[in-house]
Amino acid sequence: MRTTRNGNRGATRLRLRRRKSDPMRDFDALPPHLRCWLAQAARPWSPASCLAIWRRCARGGCDVTEALARLDQIEAAMLARDAPPAAMASQSVEARA
Repeated sequence: MRTTRNGNRGATRLRLRRRKSDPMRDFDALPPHLRCWLAQAARPWSPASCLAIWRRCARGGCDVTEALARLDQIEAAMLARDAPPAAMASQSVEARA
């Protein structure tokens, strides 16, 4: 019998990635508003990916509220992509009604 060690990832269909740095140190270095958002996120995010989105928003002229809204949009899209097939089917039925 083959067992796998999943750790604290939960059931996900999203691709898993190896860490290249210390995630706690990266988390502590984030801007305060981004740290707060990341601490309350529905799914685990890497501090590096959040910071990349944050910086992209800042380069585009977004303020803090707009950057956090963009993170919410991206997270909602990832949650929808990661939803189990049964949940996606029930959502499409509800959308047609």
